Amino acid sequence: MYHQNHHHHHHHLHLPCLHCHPQSYIRMVQYMIERCLLLHMNRQQCVKALAKYASIRPCITVTVWNELQKENRGFFEAYFHAISQYKPFMGKNTLNPKTFHISRL
Repeated sequence: MYHQNHHHHHHHLHLPCLHCHPQSYIRMVQYMIERCLLLHMNRQQCVKALAKYASIRPCITVTVWNELQKENRGFFEAYFHAISQYKPFMGKNTLNPKTFHISRL
């Protein structure tokens, strides 16, 4: 599913450039968001992690997250429900489902 010409996407110095290779950059951000989902992070935690560890601007992470959420509504509804139940290591940062409510049209 995830194809990329650069095999160094996990190294800081080899990240694709947003301006030179926007599609590769967006795919990389999407891949990083998917990794955050596997770690049961909510959107705010994901935005902070990508900014800190990969220098991804928060507005880019939020935009890609929102697009993923639009394309995968059912998955995200189940995901938010699941992580709202899963609290062991999240402490005070547990997700309030109302914050990320997805309306059913």
